[in-house]
Amino acid sequence: MTNKTITLAITGASGAQYGLRLLQCLLAADYTVQLLISKAAQVVIATETDLKMPAQRPERSRYFAELYGAKEEQLKLYGLDQWLAPVASGSAVAPAMVVCPCSTGSLAAIAQGHANNLIERAADVTLKEGKKLILVPRESPYSTIHLENMLKLSQMGVTILPASPGFYHKPTEIHHLIDFVVARVLDHLGVEQRICPRWGDG
Repeated sequence: MTNKTITLAITGASGAQYGLRLLQCLLAADYTVQLLISKAAQVVIATETDLKMPAQRPERSRYFAELYGAKEEQLKLYGLDQWLAPVASGSAVAPAMVVCPCSTGSLAAIAQGHANNLIERAADVTLKEGKKLILVPRESPYSTIHLENMLKLSQMGVTILPASPGFYHKPTEIHHLIDFVVARVLDHLGVEQRICPRWGDG
């Protein structure tokens, strides 16, 4: 990927750790990340992790930049109603966008072309511009509606990559399971990764 910019949206499905670990890996790989965090995701992050995110967006942006060692201007956090953000326009869209984790509500909105917040608009722009869009749903079981939405998006070229970790690498800690899923996302983005062994690597 010549333009090393990726849009990452974290929505309100359980599994905030997947999105946060992906953010950490992208920054470590020297990618510029345009970060979007839904209000529901903020609740999930507070519930599932020990992170203490500041309430205001500028402070929250600095918080994540310091937490993951981002360089100046490498991490750009946008509000969900920040319609002048680059992610809202096809003239400035990043080469790839990942929604990780992707709630089934966000999945439905993207499948129907809704643009009621910046996450949905960014995904809509990514689709219409023919860029790479990866969705990481985390739900169980899937209803017929969920599956129909995934099929519709898959037929449009969207990569549906469920948060379903494998076990052939014999994980012994939770972060091994998180890294398995994040490694698959990085593979599909074309980002070199060594956080999880590949099948057949011994």
